[in-house]
Amino acid sequence: MRLFVSFEYIKTHIMKLVSYKTEDREHLGVFLNGHIFNLNSCDKLIPDNMKDFLDGGVEFMDRAKKINENIFSSRIIAKQEVFFEIIAPVPHPTSCRDGYAFRQHVASARRNRKVDMIPEFDQYPIFYFTNHNAIQGPGDVVCMPDHFQKLDFELEVSVVIGKKGRNIKAEEADEYIAGFMIMNDLSARTLQMEEMVLNLGPAKGKDFSTVIGPWLVTPDEIEKYKVEPKAGHIGNSYNLKMKCLVNGVEVSAGSTADMDWTFAEIIERCAYGVDILPGDVIGSGTVGTGCFLELNGTGLLNSPEYKTQWLQPGDVVEMEITGLGVLTNTIIKADSDWSILALKKI
Repeated sequence: MRLFVSFEYIKTHIMKLVSYKTEDREHLGVFLNGHIFNLNSCDKLIPDNMKDFLDGGVEFMDRAKKINENIFSSRIIAKQEVFFEIIAPVPHPTSCRDGYAFRQHVASARRNRKVDMIPEFDQYPIFYFTNHNAIQGPGDVVCMPDHFQKLDFELEVSVVIGKKGRNIKAEEADEYIAGFMIMNDLSARTLQMEEMVLNLGPAKGKDFSTVIGPWLVTPDEIEKYKVEPKAGHIGNSYNLKMKCLVNGVEVSAGSTADMDWTFAEIIERCAYGVDILPGDVIGSGTVGTGCFLELNGTGLLNSPEYKTQWLQPGDVVEMEITGLGVLTNTIIKADSDWSILALKKI
């Protein structure tokens, strides 16, 4: 059995939807009290994969919640999976966007570059598309040599869309969220910064791995953490504590309550003139202090003797968000010396 996630063995009926593999075949289940239970084996109407499950909307979600509750209360005896590998909760997103919701992160990063805060941040939420085919879950993340030229984590929260919509107003947008997950938007900063000089991107510096997991938690499960959004904003906001540890040392801490733009407002912009679909993943953007790029910049601004830090082969990255679990990854260097940075023309 391969488990790539730290589990809390506390009896709870909170539903945690997981995708996992047995013998290279993907399945859908619930994680409860330290065990995985296959949903399809409990109710044949529920698909055995996350994509079809999300396409089924409220009906399948309600069935899954009933099964989860029945297993917790011992009203049904379900078979526990034994040999499995946890993968990304949404292993094949229909798309993956990443937002820019935390003003603290943007302001700090710009201050560190000695440029003024950009006023457009407060006018509208923005996002970029990343590689939805490079989604990963807990476990090893294999990186090429060029990725280790300032390899960075980004501590984020993400949502997955649960129903199709277009031209959605922010006041209604929270209804389209099927669940929440932790996100680590891994970034190769040298590649990123080189290409963004040309005012296009981020692209190559971020297309190799975006990590989500360890499970998907439905909005009702974090209802108790709800707080008011920031002044002038619309949509649900939650006070979920966020932190990141590298090799057991805490390097970042924040809260989802610090999001200036809500997911509802981000979804409103995403859905303007286009369809959003079940299985679309949307990230919040980096929380304040949520990456080495920001931390290093702040450190150097305060002291030229500051020792900068980037992710190295063998590093273990653990991200924890209240109610959403712990997402753990080990950074692995590919057995290759191939470099696209070396292909630059003089």
